[in-house]
Amino acid sequence: MNTVARVSGLLWRSFWLLLLPIFASPTLAQEIDCAECHEDVVTHSTAHPDLVCQECHTNVTREHEGSDLEPLTSENSCAECHGKILRGLGRSVHDDGVSCIDCHGEPHEIQVADNLASAMSPVNQIKQCGACHDTPASLIEGYLTSEHGKALLLSGLIDAPSCSDCHGDHRILSISSNKAPAAHENSPEMCGSCHLLLLEKWKNQSTHGQHWQAGEEGPVCIDCHATHEVADPTTAASRLASADTCGGCHGEYLTTFRDGFHGKANDLGFVSGATCADCHTPHNNLPAEDPSSSVNPANLVATCGKCHSDVTQSFVSFDPHNDPTNPDDNYVVYIVWVFMTTLLIGVFAFFGLHDILWLQRSLVGTLRGEFSEKFDSSGQYVRRFTKLNSRMHVAVILTFLLLAMTGLPLKFHAAPWAQLLINLLGGIDSARFIHRFAAIGTFGYMVIHLGHLFVRGVMDKEKGLLWGPNSMVPQPKDLRDFAANVRYFLYLGERPPGDRWTYFEKFDYLAVFWGVMIIGLSGLMLWLPGLFTTILPGWALNAAYVIHSDEALLATGFIFIFHFFHTHLRPESFPMDPVVFLGKMPLQQFQVERPLEYQRMLDEDELNNYLVDAPTPAELRHAYIWGTVFLLIGVTLAIGIILALLGH
Repeated sequence: MNTVARVSGLLWRSFWLLLLPIFASPTLAQEIDCAECHEDVVTHSTAHPDLVCQECHTNVTREHEGSDLEPLTSENSCAECHGKILRGLGRSVHDDGVSCIDCHGEPHEIQVADNLASAMSPVNQIKQCGACHDTPASLIEGYLTSEHGKALLLSGLIDAPSCSDCHGDHRILSISSNKAPAAHENSPEMCGSCHLLLLEKWKNQSTHGQHWQAGEEGPVCIDCHATHEVADPTTAASRLASADTCGGCHGEYLTTFRDGFHGKANDLGFVSGATCADCHTPHNNLPAEDPSSSVNPANLVATCGKCHSDVTQSFVSFDPHNDPTNPDDNYVVYIVWVFMTTLLIGVFAFFGLHDILWLQRSLVGTLRGEFSEKFDSSGQYVRRFTKLNSRMHVAVILTFLLLAMTGLPLKFHAAPWAQLLINLLGGIDSARFIHRFAAIGTFGYMVIHLGHLFVRGVMDKEKGLLWGPNSMVPQPKDLRDFAANVRYFLYLGERPPGDRWTYFEKFDYLAVFWGVMIIGLSGLMLWLPGLFTTILPGWALNAAYVIHSDEALLATGFIFIFHFFHTHLRPESFPMDPVVFLGKMPLQQFQVERPLEYQRMLDEDELNNYLVDAPTPAELRHAYIWGTVFLLIGVTLAIGIILALLGH
């Protein structure tokens, strides 16, 4: 209450009380008489401890006996003492009938504002204001879960901001008014009243703050931190959401960020991965040409060094916002992208057409009964692979599936299934560990295989490794077989007789060499960027990222679609050919599918050396169980790839 008004009121009441016995005014006498009729009305107000009834109930006389009291209103009760405040209220957004009682509560219970029991205390304001401002619900609900709300209501920090701290008390203006403290252009000063050091840094050391001081368009506190839903920026949720926040203004950089490793990992919940604020800083972000900027070339070693311990000057020339499809960005990376895209489309188009023709021919052949012959699975078998070959193939399958399961979600991070798969693997950190573990296994089986070839070719002087029917090197016969197969697919000729290896099996085999070399080397560059940038420029990492990503898509797509079809899913061998797990196949099947190799064995009197017993029921069962598991995983991933490409 206004001090002068309070003192004046006390003097005035004292004066009339002295004269009461003389004049015995019937109205003033109510101070004594009210309790006789209204003993149930007890005043507990700490805001008005010295007021008597008739000072608020100004129209009451003895004659009101038997009738209801006229209700109190701001105009007939509060105006005499709080006229200035009411005039301010009349110019606020609450000039539409909101009275003192609506906010301050029951007249006989009004407490001083700094009393925690007051309806307008920092804690109770939320309830009082929320009674009217409950739509949209996010206003109050957002505040309750915000850092401000938790500090006030959970931690009991009374100095934490509540409604009136940001919006004012009686003269509350619409946020569309440029005089409102919570208006967009005024919000830095509003927030800065508590966060003074951050405001000074932001005003003087950031581009955003400099734009604000110049009266120009640009983000202010509430654009980045929201209004009622202010969150702790160090939490996982805030870090993961920061890229989208910055991307609201910097859309072109958000796109390149999301297409890079940092952005994809961020999309999948990699909290410790770099976000916009980590590199550009939140409150002193400056353009790269500014010497004080965290992303100025002179400062990048320190900036990148916050996450990468092996940073070199060459390392920081890596461009995290590189667009490989833009020749003006980095022309060498663009050429790499063109080559990889051409290779990807070329291989998929070639084998897509090849296998569609094959599928329709196989379906027609099945309907005609061309593949009706059943092979005796309990009779004589022929050994196709050694135990080392079979175990090596199992190693290839396991490591390849692990690499695909952990790498494809990163490639297609925006696909709905990507996050689900990452969660099943235990999160992005776990997936990254599994990916690298499988990569080491890949290098391991490749070293073993090359060592085995060295022993066979150099030490044992085995003939035919580089040329002839037993060689995996493509030869003129493979071209002739391909042409004959196309004629067969088009019903223009007979199917060419099979030998030890077909042209598509050789392609599968050599693709492993190409894939391990290309995917493996590019993957190592991304795994150990500091090591490789001691001899290579930073843009080589951008090129390695394109190569690793596109070659991985080529490898997984080819294996899960074309290789699976060639080996297992074509009608002739559906649902699975277990020869790679068993290492042997029925002699009858061998005679039909590999007649040239069979005849050569007869001519060279070698067939008996390759005849083996039929697999046991347990061996067949294990082959089909594990083979089915591997096939289902691969086919599921293939479906995921197709859906992601269609939805891209």
